[in-house]
Amino acid sequence: MRKVVGVVFNEGGKLYQFAVDDLQVGVGEQVVVATAKGHTIGRVVRGPEEVGEAALQGLRSVVRVAGPDDERQALANCALEVEARRVCEDLVAELGLQMKVVSVESSFDQGRVTFCFFSEERVDFRTLVSRLSDRLKRRVELRQISARDEARLIGGYGPCGRRLCCALFAGDQEPVSIRMAKDQNLPLNPSKISGVCGRLMCCLKYERDTYVRFRENAPRKGAAVSTPSGRGRVVELLAARESVTVDLSDGRTATFKLDELTPDAENTDGS
Repeated sequence: MRKVVGVVFNEGGKLYQFAVDDLQVGVGEQVVVATAKGHTIGRVVRGPEEVGEAALQGLRSVVRVAGPDDERQALANCALEVEARRVCEDLVAELGLQMKVVSVESSFDQGRVTFCFFSEERVDFRTLVSRLSDRLKRRVELRQISARDEARLIGGYGPCGRRLCCALFAGDQEPVSIRMAKDQNLPLNPSKISGVCGRLMCCLKYERDTYVRFRENAPRKGAAVSTPSGRGRVVELLAARESVTVDLSDGRTATFKLDELTPDAENTDGS
């Protein structure tokens, strides 16, 4: 058995595994790792954990925990990225390209600069790549990304007041479907169930299991139930609280946890 850690290179980015062997590495630490494109600095977000030899096939390794020299190099890379972004945005405007530069990333040795951009349409950026290479004197790569990836890279806050799920939960890029909104009985109004990226909110997939499990165990609206306060009928389902509100007649209502209820002997469809 050998140890691996999960590493990300951007906030909310894809999670990659690297072998650590005898290195002492903890969550939150910056590490230098070997990749197909050379050494890169990233942040540990998971592990270390032991895996079998079969899972290590093709896995690259953590080279070292980032030290002062690595941190200085990372700062120099940030300065290069700021300058490269300015140059790219100027050239995009000059060439009249319909694209928005979202992020710029320098390789650890500054030999390559990667630009991520968003556009609703396909963009012919061959001239832009050539001009960027001439200006920056480095190898240049351009990648067109989706609206959801744009939100993940930029970050921000959702209507709930918390950080965007796509940026908060590193490495989680599972798709979100309209079925998840239906399972939660949400109004299928795009303005209500869309995130800042204009796509379905990521939180729909995290909350779906709670709603599905609740629906399997809770009585239906209108069902007759027995409660600690007497018999009544369910008038509201409160999935987030694992509770229901019951009309106890005579204008009285009360909220009860599911484990406080027992099905009434009456027909639960209200007939």
